[in-house]
Amino acid sequence: MNRLHSVHWGMIGAGSVTEIKSGPAFQKAEGSLLTAVMRRTQGAAQEWARRHDVPRYHETAEDLIFDPHVDAIYIATPPGTHLDIALMACEARKPVYVEKPMARNYEECKRMNEAFEAIDVPLFVAYYRRKLPRFVTAKEQIDGGRLGLITGVSYRYTHPRWDGTPAERPWRLRPEYSGGGLFLDLGCHTLDLLEFLLGPLRNVSGMATNVVTPCAVEDNIALHFRTEQGALGIAHWNFGGHAKEDVIEITGTDARLRMSTFGDEPLEFITKSGIETMNRPNPLHVQQPLIQSIVDHLRGQGECPSTGYSAARTSRVMDVVLDAYYGGRADDFWLRPETWPGAPRR
Repeated sequence: MNRLHSVHWGMIGAGSVTEIKSGPAFQKAEGSLLTAVMRRTQGAAQEWARRHDVPRYHETAEDLIFDPHVDAIYIATPPGTHLDIALMACEARKPVYVEKPMARNYEECKRMNEAFEAIDVPLFVAYYRRKLPRFVTAKEQIDGGRLGLITGVSYRYTHPRWDGTPAERPWRLRPEYSGGGLFLDLGCHTLDLLEFLLGPLRNVSGMATNVVTPCAVEDNIALHFRTEQGALGIAHWNFGGHAKEDVIEITGTDARLRMSTFGDEPLEFITKSGIETMNRPNPLHVQQPLIQSIVDHLRGQGECPSTGYSAARTSRVMDVVLDAYYGGRADDFWLRPETWPGAPRR
């Protein structure tokens, strides 16, 4: 596609993620401007635009996508809508930045990538940790050999159980909107981060079950993998614990790196002589560094590290682990909950 002198964004969806994490970043990134916003709720787009000083607003995705004042589209809606909206933007030949996870399953990701590749228009995904200073520093330390030869990787995530009724489920616990349980929404961040730090995950296997969540989605997930360097890794997500835990450990022959996916604490390097720390605080608008890389990419001044293809690999890993639970994930499995082998029969 042709390079843009500056990027005028249109944003579809105006939920909580757009208030601080992403929305203001489109205004603050160099060469970028948030020109229009869309939300279905009557008056909501106008109110968001007023509060954030955005000049244009719409109440349908189609109107925003085909707005001649908009160069590129940010999709900030639940994953169940990503494919259809992205294909509409593709029809308009406009670049897309879509929230994570990229879609409900790998097959939807594949369709999105094929459509954008066919017209030579870029597609980006909001795995913004790839540009956060703490994780860029972690990668630099790993690549620079501070840990020595990587010999093992582990991740533990624990979150208190959700105790509502099935009728009260938020969209993140409704596979027709999210693609699964909270693993899709939260686990994807760590899986993408591990690929960023260590390369694509190989020989992935795992399993999922439902232990305590009072609806049909998975809440306990275990995963095994091999890194490109040959080290073995394990990861476990427990959405039925009594407290929160979020710990990545990457062990090498010379040191161990300890950090979290969702925190902002200093990186810890554990060596024979003790613990060394490196503090790299998150920016106020955590998506701004990645958004800047997208703007630079569209202006021909750099490359964005989070693309439709890297994001699709993360969705493929999640599909592998959840395949047996849902009785396959290559189809519209969210339409057949009565066939899910892993769903509890309480």
